[in-house]
Amino acid sequence: MTERVMNMTKYMEFLLMGFPDGQVLQTLCATLFLLFYMAALMGNLLIIILTTIDQHLQSPMYFFLKNLSLIDICYISVTVPKSIMNSMINIHSISFLGCILQVFCVIFLGGSEFALLLVMSYDRYAAICLPLYYETIMNRAACVQMVAAAWLSGCVYGSLHAAGTFSVHFCGPNIIHQFFCDIPSLLMLTCSGEQILEYVFIIISCCFAFLCFMLMVFSYVHIFNVILRIPSVQGRFKTFSTCMPHLTVVTLFLSSGFIAYLGSTSKSTSSLNLFMSMFYSLLPPSLNPVIYSLRNRDMKVALCSILGDKMTMNL
Repeated sequence: MTERVMNMTKYMEFLLMGFPDGQVLQTLCATLFLLFYMAALMGNLLIIILTTIDQHLQSPMYFFLKNLSLIDICYISVTVPKSIMNSMINIHSISFLGCILQVFCVIFLGGSEFALLLVMSYDRYAAICLPLYYETIMNRAACVQMVAAAWLSGCVYGSLHAAGTFSVHFCGPNIIHQFFCDIPSLLMLTCSGEQILEYVFIIISCCFAFLCFMLMVFSYVHIFNVILRIPSVQGRFKTFSTCMPHLTVVTLFLSSGFIAYLGSTSKSTSSLNLFMSMFYSLLPPSLNPVIYSLRNRDMKVALCSILGDKMTMNL
């Protein structure tokens, strides 16, 4: 018991050693991280601004998109600024409490995004399969309740995993071979046989996530059935194009998470782990605004309208 307490008291902080050795490589990685972070920040802020001030972007789909952009901003801000600062000042430590908060926020925001993507798939289902009842089903109160449920489920999800991960004792060095505190890397530092609670939470979470994924698949099976019954090719393409941004974001989110999980649990090189973690942490928040704005005519019209008004005022 005394040995376990001593092991626990040693962990006043962790060392995040995900970046490659050498100041030059660390600076290059930090610069790349900064570019992705600025792109994600500007793109998602632009979507939030447009969907807030433009009267033509007040439908349920854009309300959900606004919340998705808010989640992406928070998600990338939890890990990337800290890693950039650590690399620049060559200090790789994070406090024990900071690590707990980082794990909670990453899981909380990731879970909220997955739940919100499920809500957005239901929105597409209602719009395409039940068009006559769409305004009744997706009324303002229902949309707010669904978004609140997505945030709440993510909070519960994050709380369970943070509690499960840090309810154990840690043994060995306090070095995390990652640029942020993630659960697979932390479980590798725990004393043997003490990961059972967190593994139970992981199994339950995976089962619940799979159930949500199947509901998403069920929605799109019905959507595709309706689309295939549309007589004109142009009509089928126009209807399907409204689903493409959501399908692309879901594919990017799930594939990047799966790749990052494989990288975290495998005994691969630190460079490969860094690349996989970057793929999961940086790409979805950075590309989601591009996927939704560049392929969306209403978003481009709203942006041109705002830029046109500003140019007119300047003249």
